[in-house]
Amino acid sequence: MKLGLIILFIFVFCHLGAECDSQKNKEMDSPNQMDGAKDVKDSSIDNELKTQKTDSIIATDYVSLTDKASNLKHSIDEDEDIKSKINDKDQITATKPVSEKLEAKTVSKNSQPQKTEDDIKDTSRPQRVHGKHQPAHHQMKEEKQMPVRHSPPTPSQDSPISDASPMADKTTMENEVPIKEENSVQDVSSHSVAQDKTVQHKEAQQKILATSHNSNSQKSSNDLHDSKPDDVKSTDSIIVKPVRDSIPFTHDLSQHLETPDVTPTETPLTEDEIKANTLYTDGMKKINSSYHFDTIKSGYEELLQAAELGHSSAKVEIAFAQLHGRFVTINIGEAKKTFMEQATKGLPQAQTGLGFLYGTGVSMNSSQAKSLIYLTFAALGGDTMGQMMLGYRYWAGIGVSQNCETALTYYRKVAAEVASTVKISGGVMIQRIRLLDEVEAAGSASGKMDEDLIQYYQFLADKGDVQAQVGLGQLNYQGGRGFEQNMKKAFQYFSLAAGADNANAQAYLGKIYAEGSDEVKQNNETALRYFEKAAEQGNPVGQAGLGTMYLHGKGVKIDYEKALKNFQLSSDQGWVEGQLQLGNMYYRGLGVKRDYKQAVRYFNLASQNGHLLAVYNLAQMHTSGVGVQRSCHMAVELYKNVCERGRWSALFDAAYQQYQEGKIDAALVTYLTLGELGYEVAQSNVAHILDQQESKLLLNESYPRALLYWNRAASQGYIAARIKLGDYHYYGHGTDVDFETAASHYKVASEQSNNPQAMFNLGYMHEQGLGLKKDYHLAKRFYDLAAEASPDAQAPVMMALMKVWILYGVEYLTGLQWNQVIRSTGIHDYISDDWDIYVMTVIALVLGFVIAFRRQHAMQRQPAQR
Repeated sequence: MKLGLIILFIFVFCHLGAECDSQKNKEMDSPNQMDGAKDVKDSSIDNELKTQKTDSIIATDYVSLTDKASNLKHSIDEDEDIKSKINDKDQITATKPVSEKLEAKTVSKNSQPQKTEDDIKDTSRPQRVHGKHQPAHHQMKEEKQMPVRHSPPTPSQDSPISDASPMADKTTMENEVPIKEENSVQDVSSHSVAQDKTVQHKEAQQKILATSHNSNSQKSSNDLHDSKPDDVKSTDSIIVKPVRDSIPFTHDLSQHLETPDVTPTETPLTEDEIKANTLYTDGMKKINSSYHFDTIKSGYEELLQAAELGHSSAKVEIAFAQLHGRFVTINIGEAKKTFMEQATKGLPQAQTGLGFLYGTGVSMNSSQAKSLIYLTFAALGGDTMGQMMLGYRYWAGIGVSQNCETALTYYRKVAAEVASTVKISGGVMIQRIRLLDEVEAAGSASGKMDEDLIQYYQFLADKGDVQAQVGLGQLNYQGGRGFEQNMKKAFQYFSLAAGADNANAQAYLGKIYAEGSDEVKQNNETALRYFEKAAEQGNPVGQAGLGTMYLHGKGVKIDYEKALKNFQLSSDQGWVEGQLQLGNMYYRGLGVKRDYKQAVRYFNLASQNGHLLAVYNLAQMHTSGVGVQRSCHMAVELYKNVCERGRWSALFDAAYQQYQEGKIDAALVTYLTLGELGYEVAQSNVAHILDQQESKLLLNESYPRALLYWNRAASQGYIAARIKLGDYHYYGHGTDVDFETAASHYKVASEQSNNPQAMFNLGYMHEQGLGLKKDYHLAKRFYDLAAEASPDAQAPVMMALMKVWILYGVEYLTGLQWNQVIRSTGIHDYISDDWDIYVMTVIALVLGFVIAFRRQHAMQRQPAQR
């Protein structure tokens, strides 16, 4: 059988080499080749000479191929010896098909670098030899040239990396260089053959075969193999048959092997998958489009159903709900399990969840390195919370080196998304309540309206009080201070007040109609009418709204002049939307000459009044350096401010409500989430809960964790947190006692805000000489400054000063040398050694006087009693 394969091998490659040489001759005749091949000599050679030389070549080829077949047989025998040692489980056929050899050599050929025509040898099929080694080459039709793909240039940081992007395809095509397909790999056995005789025999062979295969060279270009080197198909299943002389051997393997259609087909979704997608979409729409408790709860119920059907994103949303204890029972262990399962599938939201758990040490050992890895993957995956957490870490240097530009990159992405969802009114107001301030100020800093006061305003509004109606309308329109945003109630209250011709109510009705909502359909004509009524009365809200209608051509034709006039009138009265729109007009040059400095001026005014879009515009200008000097630090601060107005800020109300209801663990986790996002108020609340040891979640490390979050809050400018840092180092809570470090924190607090507590503490440390030089004069100075800074500090300062005077007097008297003082006065000369008798006499006289006085006083009281 082996001998038959060898003979078959010889015949096939004889004809294959002849066809290859014919194509080579055809290519050499073409004047359009890249390498400028030499002109072929006259091909009208005598037929007898052609026949003789052809026979001679074939005979010589047979001898050479016989030697190669012998070597191949030896190689096969060696393969059989090796394969016989393999276990039965991995044993394969001892005789390797010849087609496999061919394929392996072809692949090897395509993987080699290009070589010149003179030194390239082909091993993809046997060489045609006439006395010396003769290389054979793959040829193409002369109209076709084989492009070679060079490696595309390394993409820049801003260029798309995806292989499927059009830019990537364009780059690849531009790097294709058309060359002739002469890239063969040198055969190992050909090194012993002389190169000069090979070239001579090659020219003679081309002349002979050009005529004998003339009919084959007339073959249509569609029949020629013009695929790229990397398109070589496997020949394992090709049955090689003897080829007749009248039928040339084609290079197109597709004529011998039918390639099945491998076009990918999308698997249709099941009914459960379709239902889960629908539930997830509807649930997220309810959650993200409303601040109503019942609406959000309904959205989570739909997410829960989608999660039960196997929807991955729904599972992650439910895991966050379980983590925070919102709308579902708190279950941190189950949330952790879901995060791990979905993070392994590459879901960015789940990676954010794991990054949070590792960063805070909730339910697992804290690891800032692992937290950074998961947050990086989540940020690259496009998760906004992951980007915000990572941006804060680069901004504050948590687990990484501080890098303003990297923080700017992440914050900018999140801020753009937040700003895209904000209306011109500026968004919903979220109250951030400090737990520490509530404790120290007895609830005065909460910002929430008293329930009795709300009922009183509602009573007045129902009785027709216009101011009460407008006030309740604004609270329901903007939300905050204990109110959920309720456009329906706001519309009702504003309508009642507008009926009384109240300009403010008319202006807000115009805003409601201009923006549109689920409760009130958008209507430009009605909005314009209300804005005009309010503007006629000089209302700044109505003037700004009317200017917006003229600016964008809503209900009227675009008129920049009228828009500018109304915005100017509104801005002069201090209305934030008028200032914002004036800044936009100066920035874009609409109706006025473009003036970036004026734009910055009005954006600053609007941002000081808290308008989110004004803050975002300023951040962009500081990022690009337009109108102001470029400042990465300022840009990050502004972008961070915008990001903290995202929908996740609603967690503040949820956490505060949980804390009030006694759900301390749930409140702590929610504040921890906000703290990892970079909210300073949340960080101080986390530190306060841990400081009071109210939660058992991190009980074993309450003080160290509290110290960490006090430090983060202090680094963002919270003075009370700075004082807490001093206290922790003074008393050794969560760290070693360090009076010098404590004093340094107190100094920072006193210098930055003239805090009376910090000044009082510095006075005490100077008084006692703890961490600072003992100096009663400096102690008195700091006590006096504390009393000046706060009237509440006057009483403790007075007591401290009395103590200082006493200590100072005792120290002064103790430091005196009494023997020298007495001798200097001369009293010693009169008292001599009997001074003790004089002292006892004086004491006896004093005691006698006291006894006499008391007896006389007692005798006077007895008649009075009778």
